[in-house]
Amino acid sequence: METMEPILKIDNLKTSFMTSNGEVQAVRGVSFSVNKGEILGIVGESGSGKSVTSMSILRLLADTAKIKEGTISFGGENLIEVSKKRMRQIRGEKISMIFQDPMSSLNPLIPVGKQVEEMIREHHPDRSREDAKKEVLELFEKVRIPEPEKRYKCFPHEFSGGMRQRVMIAMALANKPELLIADEPTTALDVTIQDQILKQLRELEKEYGTSIIFITHDLGVVAELCDRVIVMYGGLIMEEASIFDIFEHPGHPYTMGLLASIPDVEQDKSVRLMPIPGSPPDMTNPPKGCPFAPRCPYARKVCAQELPEFVQVGEAHKTRCFLQYPDAPADEHNPFRKQ
Repeated sequence: METMEPILKIDNLKTSFMTSNGEVQAVRGVSFSVNKGEILGIVGESGSGKSVTSMSILRLLADTAKIKEGTISFGGENLIEVSKKRMRQIRGEKISMIFQDPMSSLNPLIPVGKQVEEMIREHHPDRSREDAKKEVLELFEKVRIPEPEKRYKCFPHEFSGGMRQRVMIAMALANKPELLIADEPTTALDVTIQDQILKQLRELEKEYGTSIIFITHDLGVVAELCDRVIVMYGGLIMEEASIFDIFEHPGHPYTMGLLASIPDVEQDKSVRLMPIPGSPPDMTNPPKGCPFAPRCPYARKVCAQELPEFVQVGEAHKTRCFLQYPDAPADEHNPFRKQ
């Protein structure tokens, strides 16, 4: 089996926000890699740290935020240490991003075609406007925007939500980036348009060979698109596995809770979904133990006192849970006991 080549490697990333209420430790030591041509899903509730991780990669953090520790290796460079000028060259050309709300990401005063064209000419100033426009029209056809010539002159408010997101995808792919970060790009769309966007991302990944980080809170979306999954909670990675292992052999109670909350069209309509009780931790004062312990039905005393290590539980499958330790008690309270 051929070993995949990592295109991005993050090691011990720690990002905090300095607020009037104290330091918000949004990301508390995250490490992972993205392989070439891979679609990696990052899932978790709001506040789990997934979007801050993506913003740290592109260094698009607010002035109150600070990357306190870690490395982000891409193309032989540590993105934390490169100059602002170099980072501007990397954004849009080497790494692109599709944001959650296209309406707030597009300039309402400029036609959408001009905005995509600007992305091309920013990184290729020697390219003529005619050639750049031709590329934009080809991109519009690629992302299935009908009547590209006519749509080129339209303003964002003349597009539906799904069409605006297609413009954002076209903009993100304008310079054929090596890595595409999609931050919940289908959240505000209805399920039909969502399905079209997901299929389109998969087709574009196959055609261009672009690696994709897909950030979402919806494991159902992850099942349809991703090759591998990272589950985040409380600024930490709780579990990392292939798409098959996450659904068939989840190793962390938080992952189990997310799976249990997914609606199933075939289930009895009288059966209620199982929500995860409680609320995410306060990241100005994160717990010293497992951040999920107060909400975990399988928590033991040690869970609140110590943070479990990220241990290997299978081939390319890791989890951060004391119940997966080799010396974990095999009793009726342990859902992972060996049969």
